[in-house]
Amino acid sequence: MFYLGIDVAKAKLDCCLLDMTNGKRSTKVVANSRAGLTDLLGWLGKRHTEPSHVHVALEGTGVYHEMAACGLHDAGLSVSVVNPAQVRAFATGMGVRTKNDMVDSHVLARFAMHAQPMRWSPPAPEARILQALMARREALAQDLQRERNRHEKAEITAPTALVLHSILETIEFLERHLASLQREIDDHIAAHPGLKANLMLLQSIPAVGPQVGRTLLAIMHARHFDSAEQLAAYLGLVPVQRQSGSSIQGPSRLSKAGPPKVRATLYMAAVVAKRYNPHIKALCERLAARGKSTMSILGAAMRKLVHLCFGVLKTRQPYRANYVAIA
Repeated sequence: MFYLGIDVAKAKLDCCLLDMTNGKRSTKVVANSRAGLTDLLGWLGKRHTEPSHVHVALEGTGVYHEMAACGLHDAGLSVSVVNPAQVRAFATGMGVRTKNDMVDSHVLARFAMHAQPMRWSPPAPEARILQALMARREALAQDLQRERNRHEKAEITAPTALVLHSILETIEFLERHLASLQREIDDHIAAHPGLKANLMLLQSIPAVGPQVGRTLLAIMHARHFDSAEQLAAYLGLVPVQRQSGSSIQGPSRLSKAGPPKVRATLYMAAVVAKRYNPHIKALCERLAARGKSTMSILGAAMRKLVHLCFGVLKTRQPYRANYVAIA
C-alpha cells in the first residue's frame, strides 16, 4: 500500500509518497495544474504503484485543492480531503515542530496511514454548479450591501452629484445582476429533479425559506454526511465544553468551525423557528425553563433545524409537526 500526502498551494503541490512495502519515502513538487497532475501520475507510475493501492490525503484549502482532488479521484486513486486542524493536532502528537511545505506533505502521508480518513468522492456536476452559483450570489449580495452602506453615508456627508450618481448606478447594476443570477439558480434547480425535490422537502420545514433551503441544498449535495451530527459539526453548531476539575467551569459554546455565512443564515431562520416551528418551539421552551441563556437556546435551535433538514432528506418525507421520531 502507498500513502501520498499532498500539501496544496496556489501554484504548486508538494508531494510525499510512503511505500509500505519497503518503508521508503519519495518526494516531488509539481505545478498545481492539469499538466502538473499528469506529471504527478507519471511519477507515481514509475514507482510501480497501482492507482487502487494509493491513498491520497490533502487538506481542504479553499478552492485550490479541488482540481487535484478531482483529477486524482478520476485517475482511480483513493482520495481523502482532510480537516487542517486534525492534521495539525496529529503533527503535534508526533512531536513535529517544523512547519514547511515538504514537512506538511510528509505529515499528511503519515496521517493517511495511521488515521485512515474517509474516502472522498467529488459531488455531482449539478451540485458543483449550484455551489458555484450560490457562492457568486453571496459575493454579489455583499458587494450590493457595501454600496448601499456607501449610499447611506453619502446622503449624510452630502458629496458631489457625480459621486452620488456613481453609487446609485452601481447599486442599480448590482441589483439587476443579482436578480438575474437568482433566476439562473432557480432555473438550475428546476432543471434537475433531484435538486428540485430536495428543495421542496427542505422548504416543508417551518422557518426554512427559499434562501435557507438553497444554502443547505448546496452544502448537502456538495459533501457526504453520514448523520445529522456530522452535518451540524461541519457547520460549527456542536457545543464545545470547557471544564476540568473544580477550577475550570467555563460555559459551553458553539464550535463555530464551519462557514460563518451559513451560520448567519441559520441564525435568522432559528429566530423564526423559535416561534413557528413546533419541534423547535418546544425545545426552546424546555431550555428556557431550565434557565439557559438566549444565545444558548438559539444555538440549540440552529442545531435542531439542521437535524430536521437532514431528517427530511434522509427519510424522503416532508416535515410533519406530529412526527415524534424526529423531535
